[in-house]
Amino acid sequence: MKSSVITGILAWEALDSRGNPTVGCEVRLSSGAAGAALAPAGASTGRHEARELRDGDSRYDGRGAASAVRNVAEVLSPAIKGLPAAGQPAIDDALRAADGTPDLSRLGANAIIAVSLAAQIAAAADAGLPLWRYALPPGSAVELPMPMVNILSGGAHAGRAVDIQDILVMPLGARDFRQAIEWVDRVRRETAKELRSRGLPTALVADEGGYGPVLPTNQAGLEIVTVAIDHAGLAPVQDVGIALDIAASQFFDPSTGRYLLAAEDRSITASEWAAELSEWADRYPIVSIEDPMAEDDWDGWAEISGIAGAAMQIVGDDLFTTNIARLDRGITLGVANSILVKPNQIGTVTDARNALDAAQAAGYGTILSARSGETEDSWLADLAVAWHAGQIKVGSLARSERTAKWNRLLRLQAELDDQASFAGRQSIPIFARCSARDVAR
Repeated sequence: MKSSVITGILAWEALDSRGNPTVGCEVRLSSGAAGAALAPAGASTGRHEARELRDGDSRYDGRGAASAVRNVAEVLSPAIKGLPAAGQPAIDDALRAADGTPDLSRLGANAIIAVSLAAQIAAAADAGLPLWRYALPPGSAVELPMPMVNILSGGAHAGRAVDIQDILVMPLGARDFRQAIEWVDRVRRETAKELRSRGLPTALVADEGGYGPVLPTNQAGLEIVTVAIDHAGLAPVQDVGIALDIAASQFFDPSTGRYLLAAEDRSITASEWAAELSEWADRYPIVSIEDPMAEDDWDGWAEISGIAGAAMQIVGDDLFTTNIARLDRGITLGVANSILVKPNQIGTVTDARNALDAAQAAGYGTILSARSGETEDSWLADLAVAWHAGQIKVGSLARSERTAKWNRLLRLQAELDDQASFAGRQSIPIFARCSARDVAR
């Protein structure tokens, strides 16, 4: 049977979960099949990420995406028209070639990722398969990922209520994805009770659905979530561990090489900050720290990796930006032991998949991640399964752009039942190398 080819693209200006414009598009095939996707967008974006294109005019306070939408219709659609739907690498190569810049800044990474994703979804529809099944290599086992779930937010996600960006939990001892989400819900509810007992608000949530109260110190959030784990009747580390998204680039001063903790009115060196994070790990059930150092503070990254890399997951997000060249440098230097993979951060489905595969080949943990400016799409959940990501970071259990992904995975749990395994604690490098007893606190 002749392969379906791309016949055209419908593009439009849509809204993300923060009310900012983004690019939506539908790729249409000769068979009549189609696939649609909306581009997500980050708040705390790394300097080395692929670049969105914004209009910069009076519409939407300069954040309009009409120019990116025009680029889809006028440049990207002709560039891939007639290509086989099943050839994702060729489609993505054509998208990159049409832009012609390393960071996709000419046409906009928001335009290119929307087309790339929609093309993959259209190909799955053409094959009559759900996206996860279509993108899963033949003969591969089916595995649902370990969820990393936002509980408290600060930094760029919550008006800098505290300096660190997010405190999350990971249900390490859950037997399956269904139980994992239920355990997280218990911790989240107990966190709300603990916040109220301290006179702190819970009515409003941050960009990713976590609570965003103003706290007296960064450690206060760790204390609250640790108490919540206990009150939920769950054992720290054995059942539930804490994951931190520090987003240190947001409070790093490159002119002095110091980290400025505005919420505590302190300025400290990378060595002092690494020592403090290590002390937190000794005191609280922390099993993962993302972006503990600034994106270009390679010396600081080497220091924290040397101090804590054998005891916990050290995740590069702004450091690696889903970029194989930066990942290769990190591997060579022995920096971090895990990578956050964000498709819009690099610009195409193929590049994101290649970065994830390269990280896994080097023994790094992999986490497929949503963005703070998300959409109602659930393709991230399917790709986490198809790519054997091991871990997925979506946000909290509140806000429909977050629950769309969790609900997709819950449906797959119900649909596949015992045909799918659960990644569990073994998705984290430290647990893959040793027993839970060895790292329990």
